[in-house]
Amino acid sequence: MNKNSMHKLLSFTLCIVLIAAMALLATGCSDAKPADPTGTTQATQATQATQATEAPLPPDVTLKGEGKNTFYFNVTDLAGKVTKFLIKTDKTVVGDALLELELIAGESSSYGLYVKAVNGVTADYTKDKAYWAFYVNGEYALKGVDATKIEANTTYGFVMTPAE
Repeated sequence: MNKNSMHKLLSFTLCIVLIAAMALLATGCSDAKPADPTGTTQATQATQATQATEAPLPPDVTLKGEGKNTFYFNVTDLAGKVTKFLIKTDKTVVGDALLELELIAGESSSYGLYVKAVNGVTADYTKDKAYWAFYVNGEYALKGVDATKIEANTTYGFVMTPAE
């Protein structure tokens, strides 16, 4: 066999191997789920397994509540100390979830809920010259806690803020 024929044969073999590899890769990445006699898909089984073996919370985070909606909630006091919670609830509004878990308390007004106490700490503007400011992902919230829908991958918080 001459050198040119050997080169063509090697190129042809390499091409066939690459096509076979791509076909296997494409088959492995398909969305088709094999049938299961129990009626659950592999994706459902994987989700259930993940939920059953959730990673433990960091030691500085406290779990509160039960439910399908989950979010982080941080409380920052006047000294700057942050208390972190992982909230689980079936509520759809942040304020409703926090009220149900007794993490906030306040008074309703025509402007919405005026939060006076967070995690058992009261901000008395007339006494302390401080108030509780509501934040979403570290930014001052544009809506009140009682008008803010729970969104995935969002951290909510209250910061005790001194009046200027």
